Amino acid sequence: MRILIADDEALARARLEALLRECPGAEVVASVASARAILEALPLHKPAALLLDIEMPGVDGLAVAERIARMQPTPQVIFCTAYPQHALRAYELKAADYLLKPVRLERLREALERARKLHAESALQRMHLSGLVRGMRQRVPLDEVIALIADEKYVTVHHAGGEMLIEDSLRALEQAHPQRWLRLHRNCLVPRERMLGLTALADGRMVAQLAGSPLQPEVSRRNLAGVREWLRQS
Repeated sequence: MRILIADDEALARARLEALLRECPGAEVVASVASARAILEALPLHKPAALLLDIEMPGVDGLAVAERIARMQPTPQVIFCTAYPQHALRAYELKAADYLLKPVRLERLREALERARKLHAESALQRMHLSGLVRGMRQRVPLDEVIALIADEKYVTVHHAGGEMLIEDSLRALEQAHPQRWLRLHRNCLVPRERMLGLTALADGRMVAQLAGSPLQPEVSRRNLAGVREWLRQS
């Protein structure tokens, strides 16, 4: 199982990595120290589970978990913290488990097994987009999509492996998965979890910064306020 570790203390991350080496099937795909680094790492590494500290500088682990809960697919969150008082809120956010530091190997193994089962159930519900690549029909999982950009008859799906044309309209895709997409422009949707920030160009246009891609789609003036509000809340 692919695992992302998130803790602002280097020693805590190192200890978890050592414990995970004693857990069969566990693979640490990344180890990060901040909320921003978590949000950048999720679409890149696609972990099945996130070992998440709560008390981190800036945005804390509970706030990160709230944002992750709106993502698709959702990694299974296992909180690893020294503070027992946040357990109720953690389970309200549908955390797979809540471990108190110092984390014991036996409890970590139990938490990973619970997360593995939950992740397997979630994977059965994973959805795809179907379209054409050089005249051949292919499928792309929704979690690999970077941006959807409309151009007359077709919508181009920019994804981790390249590009694909689909006949679905942006409006239909937005209505089918309203919690997944953030509208940047009348001709552009992006997955909410990919949205990192905004950059103002010299000519006054505003473009989006997306996790895992150099693509910088333009944000229209009409949609700019909504995008800024999403970033503020996130």
